[in-house]
Amino acid sequence: MKEKEFISIIKDALNSDYIGDDCAYLKDLGIVVSQDSLVEDVHFKRNLITPFQLGYKSIMVNISDICASGGECVYLTVSLSLPENVDSNFVKDFYKGANKACGQNIKIVGGDITGSGKIFISICAIGKTAGRNISSRANAQVGQKIIVSGVHGSSSAGLRLLPNGNAKLIKSHLEPKAQIEFASKISKTVKEKYAMMDTSDGLMDALSTIANESKVMLDIDFDKIPYDKEIVQFKDWKDLVLFGGEDYQIVATVPQDYDSGIVIGYVKEGLGVNLSGQYFSKEDVEKKLFNHFGGAQ
Repeated sequence: MKEKEFISIIKDALNSDYIGDDCAYLKDLGIVVSQDSLVEDVHFKRNLITPFQLGYKSIMVNISDICASGGECVYLTVSLSLPENVDSNFVKDFYKGANKACGQNIKIVGGDITGSGKIFISICAIGKTAGRNISSRANAQVGQKIIVSGVHGSSSAGLRLLPNGNAKLIKSHLEPKAQIEFASKISKTVKEKYAMMDTSDGLMDALSTIANESKVMLDIDFDKIPYDKEIVQFKDWKDLVLFGGEDYQIVATVPQDYDSGIVIGYVKEGLGVNLSGQYFSKEDVEKKLFNHFGGAQ
C-alpha cells in the first residue's frame, strides 16, 4: 500500500477538512502547520550524508512545505530518535546544520530526544499567513498558466552519483534550498484561487496531484521544463526530470498576467496530465513514484 492510500484512509476515518495538503491551514489561528519525518535507510543512508547536512536538509524540507502553502515559516520543533552508537558530536553538528537552514528569521523552539534502533527525525513547522493568499492543491483554475521555480532531476541524479560524483548535482541532493522568495511573491500578489506544491516527491507527482485534486487537466510541454544539462549522462534522464524527487522546486498555477517563473503549460478542462501529447492518469504517475515504505536507494 502506498503513502497516498494511507492518507486517503486517514482523511476518511477522521472526516477531516484539513488533511490533504502538505500544510494544514488553521485560518482561525492565522497559521499553517506541517510535519515531516526522515527515517534512516528509507530517506537517507548515514554513510552518505554528514550530520551537518542531515540537520540542514531536515529543516529545509519542512520550510519548503510551509513555502508551498504560501505561508511564512517562523517556528520549528525537532524530535530526534537516536541509536546508542550516535555520539554528542553527531547531535552538535546536526543542530549546526539545522541552524544554518533556519537563517535569521526562523527559530527552533523545542522538540524531543529519545532512543531508537535507527535515526528517526520528525519536525513540526509553523508558518504565519498574514497578508498572504494561502494555496491549496485543489485550487487550480482553468485558464491559468503553470509555472516552476527552477530545474528538475538534479537531486535524483546527485543521489546516483554519491559519494564522489558531480559536486553540483550531489549538493542539490544533500543541501536543497526551499524556494522562499518565489513562493512568497505568489502568495502576496495572486488574489484569485491558485494551486501550489513543492516537488519533493517529483514534478509529475505535484502536477498529477494538483490535476486530480482540482479536477482539471494540466497540459505540459516537456521541452519547457528546465533541467541541468549534466543529467543527460543518464539514459533515463527524462524520468529523472519527471519522477525524480527532492528537488524542492515550486510548481504553481497562476493567472496568465503573473510575471515570474518558468511557464511549462496551462490548466485546461479535463482530468490528469497531458505531457507533450502523452496522457498520464493518477495511477500512471503513482506507479513510478518513490515508495516511502521501502528502503533508501
